[in-house]
Amino acid sequence: MAWQLCMYINGEWLKTDQQFSVTNPATGDVIERVPDGDHSHAKLAIDAASAAYKSWSSATAYARAEVLQKAYSLMIARKQVLAELLTSEQGKPLKAALNEVQYAADFLRWFAEEAKRVYGETIPSARADQRFIVRYQPIGVVAAVTPWNYPISMVTRKVAPALAAGCTIVLKPAEATPLCAIAVFDILHEAGLPAGVANLVTTLDPAPVGKEFCTNPKVKKLTFTGSTAVGKKLSQDAAPQLKRVSLELGGHAPFIVFDDADPIRAAKGASLVKFLNTGQACISPNRIFVQRGILDSFIQTFTERVAKMKAGNGLEPEVSIGPLVNHAAVEKVSRQVEDALKKGAILHSGGEPLSGGQYSAGHFYAPTVLSNVSEDMLIYREETFGPVAAIISFDSYDQVIKMANDTHYGLAAYVYTENLSRAMHAFEALDFGIIGINDINPTSAAAPFGGMSESGLGREGAREGLAEYLETKLGGFSI
Repeated sequence: MAWQLCMYINGEWLKTDQQFSVTNPATGDVIERVPDGDHSHAKLAIDAASAAYKSWSSATAYARAEVLQKAYSLMIARKQVLAELLTSEQGKPLKAALNEVQYAADFLRWFAEEAKRVYGETIPSARADQRFIVRYQPIGVVAAVTPWNYPISMVTRKVAPALAAGCTIVLKPAEATPLCAIAVFDILHEAGLPAGVANLVTTLDPAPVGKEFCTNPKVKKLTFTGSTAVGKKLSQDAAPQLKRVSLELGGHAPFIVFDDADPIRAAKGASLVKFLNTGQACISPNRIFVQRGILDSFIQTFTERVAKMKAGNGLEPEVSIGPLVNHAAVEKVSRQVEDALKKGAILHSGGEPLSGGQYSAGHFYAPTVLSNVSEDMLIYREETFGPVAAIISFDSYDQVIKMANDTHYGLAAYVYTENLSRAMHAFEALDFGIIGINDINPTSAAAPFGGMSESGLGREGAREGLAEYLETKLGGFSI
């Protein structure tokens, strides 16, 4: 590995006496050992970011954009190496890892361009002697916490807009995937980012670092991607100082297939997005609603496609299903499937953990298809975050919209229909922040990403993602 296995604080790579191991979830092998930081390292990083803020925030947008553009070019040049690291550390198949690195780089390029488009405005006044000017300025020091399921793209999705806006940042990656974050910060360092502007703290115990992020008055904004429970806790801890908070939390996405849709095309789309990253994606469909008239043909095509999916080490050719993040994740999936089967669900494929042979040291669950899923089952209510598809039949438009909205979450939803009027009505009626209409990939660096209700606050990506790091200042001038 070419980069330093260190934390990155104030432009320097920092080692510690305490370290923790990073393991491959497919094999159980220890990949590397990295520094185990604590609240004191978080405070040191925040101090560095605070000291660097004045000069970075006053740098021209063109200067900030140049650093981000260099980082983009470096990331593209290292795409294969980064993808192989990602697969080894997180588990997703290499093809998916390559796609993630490209997605991560896209955020660097997009916000390099958007940095130069923070325009401000003038507002007419009712008074002849008065002028209003609105200016958008960086919010200050940002603390960021990123997840393990997309350990490169979620870093750039937070770091890139923060830097483009003129903020400085301290980032804590997930304890399961610190190596990917270290590799990204190595790129930022090589791109010429000034000391203290971006800082990285790795730790096995996130609680003390998270508390420092929430309580340190030098931190003006907290951005977090992860579980709803942790997001609520961080929001509560940040509330006494009225910090700006952005939260991208859990999902419970409905995938609705109306009977005027092509069931084969819909089944192909559903299988691709359901088992993306082994189901470990917040936008992964958790409830697949299929209108009764095409239910059998949908299940047949869907099951045939799932049965062909090969589980294993993501570095091996033809593998499309990687490991789950840990044993607890396997147990959660098993519990949901067992509960569903006891309550009358029908098993079409999979239904058990994979063990023995190549699976003996990893965390694998067979890609699973269930139908006849009902409201009293755990899988109907809980986010699965694993390779299990729960298929539910419905009869009418009003019925399925009500069922789809029957959740505390509101991140993503999907609709398959050939009826334009129905598509528009569903788009407006579904209480979710991202809706794919005959589209399983409604995301881009140029598009706003975020949810409603308990799926979070704020948006990432697009102009909205940059606005999350800006304060609005009004000047009233009497002339």
